[in-house]
Amino acid sequence: MQILVNSNHTVTGTEALIERVEGIVEDAVAHFADRITRIEVHLSDVNGEKHGAIDKRCMLEARLSGLKPIAVSHQAASMSDALHGAAEKLERALGHAVERRSETAGHEPREADIATVELLERLEHEERGGRVH
Repeated sequence: MQILVNSNHTVTGTEALIERVEGIVEDAVAHFADRITRIEVHLSDVNGEKHGAIDKRCMLEARLSGLKPIAVSHQAASMSDALHGAAEKLERALGHAVERRSETAGHEPREADIATVELLERLEHEERGGRVH
């Protein structure tokens, strides 16, 4: 699993910050790690140099094999709170996506949707120009 950490010009992406972000994200999605190919992390300060109550934002986008990308975001007063909030949301979203996929993977078609051998033979006969009595 690859984790890419991005930040805009208002957030300084130090090596220590990147390592901390990677650790939090890895811990949150550990039980899905074998299914995840990549996670992109986007950190930003929504208000820039102005101060605000919940102006730190973390957006996480996970790419799973066989599924569409899953993205979540969280805004909070601190970057740490934004990151933890987004990580929790991503963990829940991945759980729902994997659960939905497993629920639909093994379903059998309804009996009404299954063609019988007799029906298939009759259709083949009609396609060849034969008439059904």
